[in-house]
Amino acid sequence: MMTSSELIAFEEDIAADFNAAKVHAPVHLYSGNEDSIIRVFENIRPQDWVLCSWRSHYQCLLKGVPPELVKAEILAGRSISLCFPDYRIFSSAIVGGVVPIAAGIALGIKRSFEDSRVYCFMGEMTAETGIAHESVKYCRNHNLPVTWVIEDNGKSVCTETKSVWNIESHWWEKEPASADMVSYRYQSKYPHAGAGQRVQF
Repeated sequence: MMTSSELIAFEEDIAADFNAAKVHAPVHLYSGNEDSIIRVFENIRPQDWVLCSWRSHYQCLLKGVPPELVKAEILAGRSISLCFPDYRIFSSAIVGGVVPIAAGIALGIKRSFEDSRVYCFMGEMTAETGIAHESVKYCRNHNLPVTWVIEDNGKSVCTETKSVWNIESHWWEKEPASADMVSYRYQSKYPHAGAGQRVQF
């Protein structure tokens, strides 16, 4: 498994390429969550599925996708939709897009008695949406093998998530610890998109 310093070095390399106009599509970079995401991946096996959103470089690398392959896809403009079926990892730029897919894969696993699990990563804004609530409830009620990983950077693009919903705390923060839910907070040094020197959105 890659180390925290190796993950950071990979993202810094991508940031430099983006600022040098070598990437002709949006990129969403991680920063500040390396130790937390590595702890999550300590439980993820090769046969497990990983689903995530437009910010998925770290997940791909930690799932075992070779760094040169991840970078090639980013340089080809597919940073926000990295999919590597051979490694059982999929991502989507659609907000909440992978959440019901995670539920469907988990249902298939249960019905086929397969020894695998789904790990679905989402931001705290996605976790507050209706599709997330419905998917989590369905999976819990049907005892499906899925772990929801909520990565809380406090923002929905450039707006504070709690301000958007006019709330003081998120729903999962009020729940007791559970085996199917992992959450952590982090603060990135990068903007929502890009690396801070070119046009952002």
